[in-house]
Amino acid sequence: MRGVIPFLLAIFAAQSSADTSGRIHCNPGGAQIELNVCAYEEFVAADQALNKTYQALLSKEGADALYVAKLRLAQKAWIEFRDAELEATFACAKDDPKLCWGSVYPLAFNTVKTRLTNERNLRLAEILKKGRPADGVHN
Repeated sequence: MRGVIPFLLAIFAAQSSADTSGRIHCNPGGAQIELNVCAYEEFVAADQALNKTYQALLSKEGADALYVAKLRLAQKAWIEFRDAELEATFACAKDDPKLCWGSVYPLAFNTVKTRLTNERNLRLAEILKKGRPADGVHN
């Protein structure tokens, strides 16, 4: 019976943060499932910011068709790198990372994915602001 009470409390906490449709909401002080939602929402915000910066850079450089084509290739390669980095970070011999990481997996995965996305956004924002190569070479 002792093990049941914490389980029921976790279920109740998760349900208390759900709206009438049953959707779980972010609650930084809540149960693991709510923390997982927070991490996912942080990734979505980071991804939206990256897409905004990427689109602004495409727009700014729109007259340079070769650069735009190369930037698109670079962004596609970066997404492939990001996904491979995540797979390596959360590699699991059981073929399902959730079996290795447990209920914290969505939080950990989305936290790393957010960090990588924010790093890419900073890089593209630097190019947008300073131009190419934006590495201090021509400052």
